[in-house]
Amino acid sequence: MEKTFDLIVIGAGPGGYVAAIKAAKLGLSTAVIEYREVGGTCLNRGCIPTKAMLHAADLYKEIKESERFGIFAEKVSFDYSKIVEYKEETCSKLREGILSLLKANGVAMITGKAILEKDKTITVFHNNEVKTYRAHSIILATGAVPSKIPVKGCQLDGVLNSEDLFLLKEVPKSLVIVGGGVIGVEMAKVFSSLHTKITMIEAAPRLISNFDKEIAQSLKMTLKKQGVEVYTSSLMKNIEKEKDGFLCSFEENGENKEVSAQYVLFAVGREPNTHGLFGEGVTIEMAGKKVAVDDGFETSLKGVYAIGDLSSDIQLAHNAIAQGIQLAHRLGGGNTTEDLSVIPSCIYTNPEIASVGITEEEAKKKEISVKVGKFIMGGNSKTLISKDERGFIKVITHGESGIILGAQLMCARATDMVGEFVTAITNKLTVDDMLKTVRPHPTYNEAITEALEEVEGQGIHVLPKRKR
Repeated sequence: MEKTFDLIVIGAGPGGYVAAIKAAKLGLSTAVIEYREVGGTCLNRGCIPTKAMLHAADLYKEIKESERFGIFAEKVSFDYSKIVEYKEETCSKLREGILSLLKANGVAMITGKAILEKDKTITVFHNNEVKTYRAHSIILATGAVPSKIPVKGCQLDGVLNSEDLFLLKEVPKSLVIVGGGVIGVEMAKVFSSLHTKITMIEAAPRLISNFDKEIAQSLKMTLKKQGVEVYTSSLMKNIEKEKDGFLCSFEENGENKEVSAQYVLFAVGREPNTHGLFGEGVTIEMAGKKVAVDDGFETSLKGVYAIGDLSSDIQLAHNAIAQGIQLAHRLGGGNTTEDLSVIPSCIYTNPEIASVGITEEEAKKKEISVKVGKFIMGGNSKTLISKDERGFIKVITHGESGIILGAQLMCARATDMVGEFVTAITNKLTVDDMLKTVRPHPTYNEAITEALEEVEGQGIHVLPKRKR
């Protein structure tokens, strides 16, 4: 017997469960279907566990280096099983919280593998049981899975993706990371801090190629300082099994090279998860591997919507959340205010990296007249107090109006501070508008004021440029 809802969401990741809760709050009878854990990849195999591991790795490194502050710690060590336990405990508490929120808001939680049928019913398979559901509106929010590239030997046991890496019971002695994007550099940071010998192989001319060029260059230097070998403009050619691991053959700028490691990690991005989602006879328009949607997130099937990594170019949890909230408002008759054109990107290395809007390089390509303000964090008191890695804040403004167009940060607390610039760009604030704010001292945030002042060369804690 069919059960009918106003809305069914397939996928309980960040976009899916948030959309379900918001829709329920707006009065829609709502169900969410998930065959794995609630929270999706972000909570269970991505953002949250990675950041927990990064926190543990940073804490270990900080304790080892505490002599810088006059504090001496002898025989500092770590227990990887305890780090994993801490990571799992964090994820578990967040999962429990999500389940409580779904229940409290009257969202029906359905466990099983969901298939969208051609008559727009949903078949759910679970423990040899088959049930059918129907809804006025359906949201597809099944996220993404790790991408693969055709390299000989990539299917060997011990060649991992980012999800596999979290299943290891011991710290790898050595690791080759194929891919220098966000996932790759964060994993390099975690395991290099725990004494894993890391070799990173990236096909593009620079790491994190979608970020500011200066940030990419600084990140490469930081990783090398931490003992990570970085090869850019390099292509992995072959992986062979050895006695204690793998022999990786790659080409760097036309030159053949080899490196051995206990494990190989492929961190070459993620692709939409459509596997088993559509039943026989279902035809839905695609945009490459993504599900195609219009401006209202509706697919080519009326009443069926897709959000998050399944349909978006921007594969970030907060983008999926914002889309889920906006769509729930539209379906439930609420008011939506989210501006989905301004989405920040963050990397949780040390120092942290954050970016929003356009870069100076992009502005030049688009022939946009800009002024740039940059402040080196070596002049920031909180940075000196904490002995943080040297970094900077860069602000991109329109050359005539002074409207904030972009910001790139590489410094402690960058991922928190970028929110100021997201607000500024969303509301088309100018440099003068942002300078109305008095930021407390001593804080990392007061460096934002200095960067804004430097748009016109007026920063206080900046040495004047020498006249030629």
